[in-house]
Amino acid sequence: MTGALDALDRRIVGALQIDGRASWARIAQVLGEPEGVVAHRGQALLAAGTVRVTGLPAPTAGTIVALRCTPGQERLAALALANRSDTRYAHVLAGPLSCLAEIDCAPSRLSGLLADELPRLPGLVEVHPWTVLRYVRTSVQWQPGLLSAEEREALSDFDPPPQYAPFGEVKQSNRLDRMLLVALARDARRSAAELAAVTGLSTTAVHRRVERLRREGRLLVRAIVDPARFGFDVRAVVSVRCAPHDVDAVAAGLRREPWVRYASCVSGDRQLVVEVAAPGVDALHDFLTAAPWLAKVAAVESALIVGTVKRGGLFTLPAEH
Repeated sequence: MTGALDALDRRIVGALQIDGRASWARIAQVLGEPEGVVAHRGQALLAAGTVRVTGLPAPTAGTIVALRCTPGQERLAALALANRSDTRYAHVLAGPLSCLAEIDCAPSRLSGLLADELPRLPGLVEVHPWTVLRYVRTSVQWQPGLLSAEEREALSDFDPPPQYAPFGEVKQSNRLDRMLLVALARDARRSAAELAAVTGLSTTAVHRRVERLRREGRLLVRAIVDPARFGFDVRAVVSVRCAPHDVDAVAAGLRREPWVRYASCVSGDRQLVVEVAAPGVDALHDFLTAAPWLAKVAAVESALIVGTVKRGGLFTLPAEH
C-alpha cells in the first residue's frame, strides 16, 4: 500500500493512536461506522504493515546522536544504528549531518557508546551526542487531528503520559511484567489468550496486569505509521538554540504546534531537537520563520529527513528507507 490513506482509514488509525488495544467493535461504535467495515479495514492496515501497534515502556533519558559520514555511507550508518536493539528511531538526513538516531543510553553508559561502539559505524567522520534532559513531546503524544475531541474522549481509558515532565525515579518491573512488556513490544494488540500462553498466567491475570501497567504509565501503547500516509510529505529535524531561561517558553510553544511529532530538551550546543511533519515546503517555511513558537528562539537549523529506517523501536518498511 502506498500513497495517502483515505478518510476512513485515517480515522481508524487515529483511533488506534488513542487506544491501540481497543476492539474493532468499540472503534466502530465511536466512529459511527459498521463494525465489519472497520474490522476489515483495520486488519488490512495491520496486515500490510501500514500501521503497527507497539507497546513501549515509560520513556527514560536517551542519547540523540547526529552523525556526519563520508558520502555514500549515510544509509549504511543509519542501518547500522537501527540494528542496535536499543535504538528508538533512526533517520537519514539531507544536509551537513548524515543521520540522526536516539539510543536508549543513560549518561552512565555514554563513555562506552562514544569511545567504543559508535566509532565502528561505517563511514563515520564525526558524531554529535546530545543527552535528552526532558521530553517536550514524544511520538506517542502526537495526534494530528484525525478525530474530534468527543471521539478522542470516548476512546481514552488511560491518561496520556504527561508532557514536559521530569523523568523521576524509574520503577522496577518484576519478571512477569517484563515478559508482558517484551511480548507487547512487537504487537501490542496481542490477545489476553496469546499473552497468557507466553507468560503462563491466566487470561484474567494478564488483563489485570496489562491494565495496571497502562494506568501506571509503564506501558505506552502507540500506533506507528509513516506521516506521509496522512499527507505530511515533508519531514525535517530542527535544532533550536535559545537562552537557558527561555527553554520553558519555547517548549510550551512547540507543544501547541500540531506538526511537531517529537521534541526534547537536550544537553550540548543547542537546547532542543525537534522532528516536524508538514504537508509541504510552504508549511515548513512558515513553521521555521513565522510560527509563534519562534518568539524567544535565537537560532534554528533544519535538515530534511530523506529516509527513516527505524521508528518506535521497529524497522520501517523498505519504501521509507
